[in-house]
Amino acid sequence: MATTASGSSGYVCCRFFLQVITGKWFMMFASFLIMACAGVTYLFGVYSKDIKSTLGYDQSTLNLMSTFKDLGANVGVLSGLLAEVAPTWFVLLVGALMNFTGYFMIWLAVTKRVATPKVWQMCAYICIGANSQNFANTGSLVTCVKNFPQSRGMMLGLMKGFVGLSGAIFPQIYYAIYGNDSKSLILLIGWFPAAISLVFVYNIRAMKISTHPNETKVLHEYLGIATVLALLIMALTIAQKKVPFSHTAYLFSGVAVCFIMFSPFLIAIREEFYTWRNREQLTAPIRLVDEAPTLPETEMKSEIEYESMETKEASASGCSSIFKPPKRGEDFSILQALFSIDMFLVFLGTFCGLGCSLTAVDNLGQIGESLGYPYQAVSTVVSLLSIWNYFGRVFAGFVSEIILLKYKIPRPLIMSLVFLLAAVGDLLIAFPWPGSVYLASLLLGFSFGAQQTLLFTIVSELFGLKYYATLFNCAQLSSPLGSFVLNVRIVGKLYDKEAWKQLAAKGMARSMVKELTCIGEQCYRLSFSILAATNTFGSVVILVLVLRTRKYYGGDIYKRFRDEIAENEKEMALKSAQEMQMVES
Repeated sequence: MATTASGSSGYVCCRFFLQVITGKWFMMFASFLIMACAGVTYLFGVYSKDIKSTLGYDQSTLNLMSTFKDLGANVGVLSGLLAEVAPTWFVLLVGALMNFTGYFMIWLAVTKRVATPKVWQMCAYICIGANSQNFANTGSLVTCVKNFPQSRGMMLGLMKGFVGLSGAIFPQIYYAIYGNDSKSLILLIGWFPAAISLVFVYNIRAMKISTHPNETKVLHEYLGIATVLALLIMALTIAQKKVPFSHTAYLFSGVAVCFIMFSPFLIAIREEFYTWRNREQLTAPIRLVDEAPTLPETEMKSEIEYESMETKEASASGCSSIFKPPKRGEDFSILQALFSIDMFLVFLGTFCGLGCSLTAVDNLGQIGESLGYPYQAVSTVVSLLSIWNYFGRVFAGFVSEIILLKYKIPRPLIMSLVFLLAAVGDLLIAFPWPGSVYLASLLLGFSFGAQQTLLFTIVSELFGLKYYATLFNCAQLSSPLGSFVLNVRIVGKLYDKEAWKQLAAKGMARSMVKELTCIGEQCYRLSFSILAATNTFGSVVILVLVLRTRKYYGGDIYKRFRDEIAENEKEMALKSAQEMQMVES
């Protein structure tokens, strides 16, 4: 008897463990860890100085490389299309391989372990490495949104918030492992995100959507943990700026950050235990009822044939229906969405807003240098931007959700206001005073983070979730395009123009200096004034979208998902009851 009881107990424990690692709460936890490693492109401002000095680039060349970074980070159509035909684990696996390959090659070049690559090769390496984050986005973020459609605003805010925090998390980890060596940061960026994706590659998958009484509570707990993590990193960043840290102190800081990052695992265990404990109560009433009536086999067969015929008809008439899209919120086809006026307005607005934000983020290192900030201060500015990037993302997710549901205020209106906030940050750089770059990093980080969450949420709300993996990747194509025009063609050119003036004033030739550097307030004055005007124009464009969608956002945008959840819960409860009857028999 004792052996039987022990064996039964072990069987129950194994089943519970299996439920935990295959459940949606562990899937959420794993997704957050993957997303916390998917924002390493924001660290370009920290190690770009090493690339510039080691390889002898001027600012235009460095900005060209950063544009290819932005191109890779935002051109996610390949990952979206791959997700339509391949399982999620394969999407994550491809992303992990690309991440390691791209950044490892950059590290080899910067540390002179290989012959100096050509500029186009460096651009290709960083494009490949940055593009890997789209596979993480598509694999984990899209899956979570589909598994939690009614909480998509909060879910996107949290997940994009962790992406924003990654720019502040990674410096703490690399200080703990490598010390104050920014070249080793590139190596860390190469292997660490890839390792995390490989560990959880089979845990991220789509599930049938269902409701849970603690869903909102869990999301708020995650928000609390993420906020504590953000505040801890902010405190550590400020302390490391004021007081010299030993390697041991950095090690303890890194352990504290990692402990908080992994603490949501306890929430996953708790929620799965809650589900396990209440399963009997949920299925017991159903077992008392007679077997649910089912459709006759012939009727089911005809229904399947009808659905198949309907799918074929829809496919055949796809081209003719491009300009006859469904109502907002229903599932658009890819072409219907891409050729819609709403998508054009989203694209044009984010071309201005996200293009300006990416340009500002990529130039932070050189902005600090031109204004006389020391290296440690520049690292602090980048960390502060990442932390406020997080706050912007969760604000856009949680607060915009509350405002939408309570006051029916269209989500695009919040995006329009965020663009104006970014314009203020641009002006603080164009017309600086002592310490203004710190304030500018807060405003730019907050607005950049909010734009990311709002873009992903608005696309899901206007065009449905059926082709969401492809559509949100198409929508964010505007970011690298805006970054190329604004960063390379405007900011980089104007910076180099000022640097040439300073070089000529000293009576020196370009061949006499290793890197072309501009010092002074005038380096970015004109270019960031242009960025401020561009952000303002983007705000006006999004206001047009607000006027077009105000009626849609005034209604109940989540009704169809509540109906689907009710149907799924009936099906799941019936299936659980049948399984229990088989065990009892």
